[in-house]
Amino acid sequence: MDAKDIGEIASWLMQAGLKGMTEVDILSGFCEQCCLHGLKLDRAMALMDTLHPVYEGRAFRWDGNQVIEREFEYGPSHQGIASENWQRSAFYHMLTTGDDEVRRRIGFGEPTDFYGLDTLLADGHTDYIAMIHRFEEGGTIGEMDCFYSNFATAAEVGFPEEDLRVLRKLTPALALAIKCTGMSRIARTIAEVYLGEDAARHVLEGKITRGKTERISAALWFSDLANYTRISDTAEPDEIIPMLNAYADAVISSIHEAGGNVLKLIGDGTLAIFKARNSADACAAALMAESLLRQRLRDLNSQRQIEGRPVTEVYLGLHIGDVFYGNIGSMDRLDFTVIGPAVNEVSRIASMCRSADRNILMSANFVEALSGQQSNDLVSVGRYALRGVKRPQELFTLLSSAA
Repeated sequence: MDAKDIGEIASWLMQAGLKGMTEVDILSGFCEQCCLHGLKLDRAMALMDTLHPVYEGRAFRWDGNQVIEREFEYGPSHQGIASENWQRSAFYHMLTTGDDEVRRRIGFGEPTDFYGLDTLLADGHTDYIAMIHRFEEGGTIGEMDCFYSNFATAAEVGFPEEDLRVLRKLTPALALAIKCTGMSRIARTIAEVYLGEDAARHVLEGKITRGKTERISAALWFSDLANYTRISDTAEPDEIIPMLNAYADAVISSIHEAGGNVLKLIGDGTLAIFKARNSADACAAALMAESLLRQRLRDLNSQRQIEGRPVTEVYLGLHIGDVFYGNIGSMDRLDFTVIGPAVNEVSRIASMCRSADRNILMSANFVEALSGQQSNDLVSVGRYALRGVKRPQELFTLLSSAA
C-alpha cells in the first residue's frame, strides 16, 4: 500500500467521522477499505469506555468471513467473569504495563496467552496485533480515556511488516473518527438522562437560548411517594437510595412506556408531561401510564415484602392545561422545563391525595378532556381548596381507587 492509498483511507475516515457514521460502520468501512487496498484483515474489534449510568463502554466488531454480533455494550469489568476475562486480555496488559502495542504470531508457535487468542487460532488466524491509543486529560470524559483496537489475519504469512506499518499509521485516524461519533453519543446520553428525551431533543437541536419558550397544551403528571418522610426517618440509611431508585424506576418506566416525558425529579417527586395531537389522546396516555404504574407497584411491593424491605404507594395528580415549555434560569444555569399556573395546580392536586385518602386525583379539566367511555370509569370526590389556587376545584378519582 503506497502513500496515496493510505491518504485515501485516512480521508475516508475523516469524512466518516464528520458525517457522524455509526462506530460499527466506521470500523467495518475501515477494514473493507484496507482489504480493497491489499492489506489482508479477517477480523477486527474496537472499544471505548463511555459515560453512561448503566454501561461501562461499547465494543464494535468486524469479520470478513462470517456473520457476528457487530456491536455490544458491556457493564462493569471489575467483577465476576467479566473481570477475569478483562484481566486476561491484551488490552488490560497494555493498560497496566504502559505498552502501546502487543503482537502474537499465533499461527507460528507464539503463545495464545491472552483472552480469545485460542479461539482465533482455532478459527484459522495466524497473526494478531492489539493497540491502545491514550487520550490526554483534555480529551477525556469520564472513563473514556483511551481507544482499544485489535486486528487479526488468516494470511499464511501473517502480517507483513509493511502492513503493520500501515495499521500503525491509520489506526489513530480510526480512533479519532470513532471517538467523534462516541462523543456525540455521550452528549445525547447525558442530555436524555438528565433532561428527558423530549427536552434533550430540543436542546440538541440548538434551542438553548435563555428565556426562549413555546406555549403548549399538555397533560401534566405530578407524583410522589406516600409516607416518604416517615419511611426515611425509620428505615436504615442504606435502604433509602435503593428504595427511591426502585420506585422511581417504576414511575419513570411507566411514563415512558405510555409515551410521556419526565421533565424533573424533585426528591421523591416526578413531574412529567404527555403531548399528543389532541387533549383526549394526551389524557388517555397519562391514564395508561397510571395503569402500568399500579401493576409495577404491585409486583415491586410484593417482592420487597418478601425481602423484608419497606414498601409504599405513589400519590398521583393529573391535570391538563397550557404551559410554557423551554429554557428558564440564569445566564449560567438553565433548566429546560415547563412553567405556568397549570404546573402549580397539578402539584397541589397530588398533595391532596393524602387528605382525600386516594392514590390518584384528577382535575375537572382533565376529566372533561377524556373521551366519554374513559370518563365513565371516574367518580367525583368533591370540591377542594388548593393552596395558591383562587377557587375550590372539583377533583376526581378512578372507581377502582374509590372502592
